[in-house]
Amino acid sequence: MTTSDVTDANFDAEVLRSSIPVLIDFWGPNCAPCKAIAPHLETLAGEKDGKLKVVKMNVHQNMRTAMNYKIMTMPTFVVLKGGREVARQQGVAGGLDGLRKLVGHHL
Repeated sequence: MTTSDVTDANFDAEVLRSSIPVLIDFWGPNCAPCKAIAPHLETLAGEKDGKLKVVKMNVHQNMRTAMNYKIMTMPTFVVLKGGREVARQQGVAGGLDGLRKLVGHHL
């Protein structure tokens, strides 16, 4: 599985109603760290196929959801399980291993 893009319009259906945990990457188009971590997100999505849904949300185009989750730094990664936030990380510290640790306890 690969990552997919979500918007304010489909956030409820794609994220909040997901039957499996979801990792949301809140990113911005001019954010260099966001671009650097993108390949790691694709790797993680492939590794956790069927156990974790990995989605990306452009905060500039989807401000309502970004504001609801109080996103102040990009990238910010939020893990939701059953529609509820269970973990959060700001920045790319740890790279792929950091992302694995972030989601590991929630799968």
